[in-house]
Amino acid sequence: MSLQAFPVNRRSLLSGALSLALPAMADAGSRGATIASDPSLDTALQALVNHPQYPLAGVSVLCLQSGKVVLEAQAGRRFIGDATHPDLPVTGDTLFRMASVSKWVVTLGVMRLVDAGKLDLDGDVGSILGYELRHPRYPQTAISPRLLLSHRASLSDEGGYRFDADVPLQSVLLPDGKHYADGRSWLTQRPGTYFQYCNFNFGVLASVMEKVSGQRFDRFMQAQVLGPLGMVGGFDPSQFSDLELANLATLYRKRSADERWDTSGPWFAQTDHFAGQRPPAPAVPATYVPGSNGTLFGPQGSLRTGLPDLARATRMLLQQGQWNGQRFLSRKSVQALLTEQWRYGPDVDSGDTASGIFQAWGVGLQHFIDRTGQQNRRGFGDRLLQRGGVRAWGHLGDAYGLNSGVIFDPERGNGVIYAVSGTGANPDLHRSDYSSFSQWEAHLLELAWSRVL
Repeated sequence: MSLQAFPVNRRSLLSGALSLALPAMADAGSRGATIASDPSLDTALQALVNHPQYPLAGVSVLCLQSGKVVLEAQAGRRFIGDATHPDLPVTGDTLFRMASVSKWVVTLGVMRLVDAGKLDLDGDVGSILGYELRHPRYPQTAISPRLLLSHRASLSDEGGYRFDADVPLQSVLLPDGKHYADGRSWLTQRPGTYFQYCNFNFGVLASVMEKVSGQRFDRFMQAQVLGPLGMVGGFDPSQFSDLELANLATLYRKRSADERWDTSGPWFAQTDHFAGQRPPAPAVPATYVPGSNGTLFGPQGSLRTGLPDLARATRMLLQQGQWNGQRFLSRKSVQALLTEQWRYGPDVDSGDTASGIFQAWGVGLQHFIDRTGQQNRRGFGDRLLQRGGVRAWGHLGDAYGLNSGVIFDPERGNGVIYAVSGTGANPDLHRSDYSSFSQWEAHLLELAWSRVL
């Protein structure tokens, strides 16, 4: 697959030459289409929003069955009003800052470059970045896109994962760098031998993408992923249309600045609290050199988009890389995403499960393998339904009070996509009995999956 001319529009804003001939096209069963209603689900979601122990600011869910959108429902508020602004409801058009679900969409951009022959999934990213990127203890082991996407590159968030424009990443990653900070950005394990979920991986990947394309990361993503799939939103809300800004959810917690949770207390805005004002553009100097610091654009979690838009990307994978009759990803790349790279074994120290939620991982996607209660622990594992029996792929997001997820079964074409715009209780104190999900996420997954199985 070659990179060809892509029509310039609001989503493009290109300064370089890389683009693909995949115009955004209308699609039945997505944004704007009429979807069957389910009053019982509406009622259940409203009860979840009003739950006395773990209230939610707002919630939206979309269900896929046999590869088609069959159900959407929402409840609660995307904006909690004040003296000068009224409450605004969550709707099917609401955009959310999707947190780590962003990584899955970024992975699609990486694989577009792989398909175009511009990037080798198993190549040495140091050869692209222009400096030898090696773990200080293991200089013979190259860091590849595959290792970064599968969280096995032995990088750590301990040293940070977003850096100012005047901090080149090599200054953080290399032992002689000004911002090396005693190597806190590196784990002790050899790359390829240990799994630890790491936001910084995607800052490195964004820099690689910039270096290969010659474009800023946010603009590359608009041109090569969001635009071709017809997804609204993006990584830079200052460039959103007035309608997109009006539909953007503020994220909330019932946790005060001193980190005290009070379920019966007020909601505190966490991010995207624009209240009708256009946010400023990112602080990126005109002298910024693409490839020097891709963390500036939030590749780890700053994508704002809607559930119907994530459904488009999901359905493209369910269709083996095809979208509206055109090739978005090769079958080989789709298979790579859905090939397991790591699985937790309780008898082998091969990775960090993050309290049990991560049990297996592919290339940029989590593999949900239906594990529960390992090591005689309740509230542990990646099980999606209490009764079990569902295995799937996807990605989760959790930041600033938002919970989000894209979870799909590529064999049957079923899936659930959801976003919660604010949490009213401490998730660490409200875990499901049979998984590491919070009780509200477990409840939401039960409601949604039961309608597509």
